[in-house]
Amino acid sequence: MKQFLKITLASSIGLIVGVFSLILIISFLASSSGSKKITLDEEHILHLKLHGSIQDRIEESSIEIEGLMGDESSTQGLNTILSNIKKAKTDDNIKGIYLDLGFVNAGFASLEEIRNGLLDFKESEKFIVSYSEIYTQRAYYLASVADDICIYPEGALELKGLNTTAVFFTNALKKIGIEPQIIRHGKFKSAVEPFMLTEMSEANRAQVENFINSIWEQYLRNVATSRNLSKQELQKIADHLEVRTPQDALELGIVDHLFYKDELKKHFTDLMGKENEKKLKFLGIREYNKVQYEKVAEKLKKDKIAVIYARGEILSGQGSESSIGSEEISKALRKARKDDDVKAIVLRVNSPGGSALASDVIWREMKLAKEEKPLVVSMGDVAASGGYYIACAADKIYASPNTITGSIGVFGILMSFEELLTDKLGLTFDQVKTNRYADIGNPNRPLTSDEYDIIHESVVHIYDDFITKVAEGRDMTKTEVNDIGEGRVWTGSNAMNINLIDEYGGLDDAITGASKLANMTDYRIYELPKQQDPIQKLFSQIEKEVKTSWLKLELGDQYKYYKTLEDLKYLKGVQARMPYQFTID
Repeated sequence: MKQFLKITLASSIGLIVGVFSLILIISFLASSSGSKKITLDEEHILHLKLHGSIQDRIEESSIEIEGLMGDESSTQGLNTILSNIKKAKTDDNIKGIYLDLGFVNAGFASLEEIRNGLLDFKESEKFIVSYSEIYTQRAYYLASVADDICIYPEGALELKGLNTTAVFFTNALKKIGIEPQIIRHGKFKSAVEPFMLTEMSEANRAQVENFINSIWEQYLRNVATSRNLSKQELQKIADHLEVRTPQDALELGIVDHLFYKDELKKHFTDLMGKENEKKLKFLGIREYNKVQYEKVAEKLKKDKIAVIYARGEILSGQGSESSIGSEEISKALRKARKDDDVKAIVLRVNSPGGSALASDVIWREMKLAKEEKPLVVSMGDVAASGGYYIACAADKIYASPNTITGSIGVFGILMSFEELLTDKLGLTFDQVKTNRYADIGNPNRPLTSDEYDIIHESVVHIYDDFITKVAEGRDMTKTEVNDIGEGRVWTGSNAMNINLIDEYGGLDDAITGASKLANMTDYRIYELPKQQDPIQKLFSQIEKEVKTSWLKLELGDQYKYYKTLEDLKYLKGVQARMPYQFTID
């Protein structure tokens, strides 16, 4: 009977999965059939709904998949958002933007690019109206460019300053009998501190204070300019938490209107000069992305600028859409280098680093590409440690003032489970080996002093190689690089002054810079690596999201700590990466 129930249950689950898969495939095909380009022949308002995660790139087919998984607010591509804002600027049928903001999950550099795109849109003298029930600080940074900032009368608005909190696992690991063995080079290389200390080191605290204040300074400056306030006023508001109700925000000049949703629609009706709200027409990003608008001729252009997206942790091998595989990115760089129609290359880096070896493999391909074609790097939210390693060979580096970069340093980390396995669980080990160091790194015992020295020598060698390549790429001496290195993290604002970057700007600025280096005025964009087949991506997303969603639901805010420990299994070899779980709230 038990076997019968197991077979029945397995068959039922298989049937459910099969039917669900069939529905998804049919839905996808139906969605794709409706993805043909369309044209607008009457006035619309672009409904820019930003309620979820934003990543560097999502292709058009992926946007269709997002439509199956939910509305367009789940995960959106920065490339899609920016291209549609740019398109709307000169589209006579788009009269303004409805900036519909929620819990925007994006780094401050990505927010800066969207904000700059909105500022550029405003040069058309079309309106931007922002609305939200709850403005987070990230959302408000975008909203501050709007002509009218509207908030729900009983809603909320954050303006409290920035915070970053580090969690330390040292005591927890000690309690369960795990001993981290840290080998690092650079007093600021704080990625290993959560496993060796119980609080920030003085050096780490100094660098964190530096870059978080740099980002906050940029925030205050831009918001103050847009809202016709002074930085001092905004700082005072944040210091005393003066915005406690929407009415406070209105009186302080932080917002313009307290609107219920029906009052917001009336506001749009007045702006558009319509008789009633039924005459209003809104168009979301997913639909507007289908609007054919001066793209046919562009697709026929022969000359190309290759834009290569490198996002996530740097690992050896193929990688994935959320990690940078040395093989995949190297292949994309070779493909662009050998393509005669590609006249310049832009590498978009959004990475906290990772494997030093994998970073070096990509660096080599960058160097080869630079020898043949103009090579420009565009830094996203973070391009640090290994992320800077792969960028330093470029002809020119663009970054946002809010980009997190630098962190030029390396480390190694091994875990000894001796106390846990032997003292707590009662396991003992015996072995036979042919050579003295045959079992070096074995997790059932700690390193000996001479084994530690051997690994430390390797770490120092890799660090020296790292700063040598930065010095070569940035036309500096090794001493100059070391002075700003040792793992120290910088913002783009700081990085400009110490020659780690060349220009402020986003991806569009980097592409324009590459075209100038290549003496091009007529070109099209060629994106690499090619993204995963939409159907395969759909099923892999379902599998991944089911697991991740369950863990996030069970663990809540504590999920980030689980993720930190889970990532330890990827720390093979010497690492060039940023601190763990680095987030700014």
